Amino acid sequence: MYARSTTVLAHPDSIDAGIAHIRDEVMPTLMAMDGCVGLSMLVDRTSGRCIVTTAWRAAEAMRASEEQLRPVRDRAAEILGGRPQVDEWEIAVLHRDHTSNPGACLRTTWVRMDLEQADHFADVYKMVLLPQIREFDGFCSASLMVDRSSGYAVSSVTFDSHEAMRRTRNLAAVVRERGAREANGEVIEVFEFDLALAHLRVPETA
Repeated sequence: MYARSTTVLAHPDSIDAGIAHIRDEVMPTLMAMDGCVGLSMLVDRTSGRCIVTTAWRAAEAMRASEEQLRPVRDRAAEILGGRPQVDEWEIAVLHRDHTSNPGACLRTTWVRMDLEQADHFADVYKMVLLPQIREFDGFCSASLMVDRSSGYAVSSVTFDSHEAMRRTRNLAAVVRERGAREANGEVIEVFEFDLALAHLRVPETA
């Protein structure tokens, strides 16, 4: 499974309009495309940072969609009030305890790893970190996406509520640092988001 993420630093006053546009206009277009298995949108209203992620059954389907989706993406970014940054990923690990409900939120961690360490990183995430993450209060789901060409990986852990996410911050920091050491990676950034849209139908890999 593969994913394309589009990050926009939106104008805070434009976020609700952007969410509505992506829900009502972009998502139906995507779901009609061959190989697309859904879309999610993460939002931080304080900074304006928004990430829209689309999931695909195969890399070929994702890349074949690029030309058709470029104007769709540009229009959505225009409504949000920022420029799009596009990244492509392999979905290495996904575990879902239960589907998310309104009020769900995410903690997302970006990590730099050695180019040849993607498989090792995924193994550490699945075998060492995920069993601990699953025990977090309010845990909903977790995923790991990797970009083998750039040496970056991103982990997202979804919680049922902001309160549950807040209570896990200290424990998550311990787990995160342990994972980085065991996988020979470097934590670059940690960010928390609201889950504004959740329509991903990606099968579990863990």
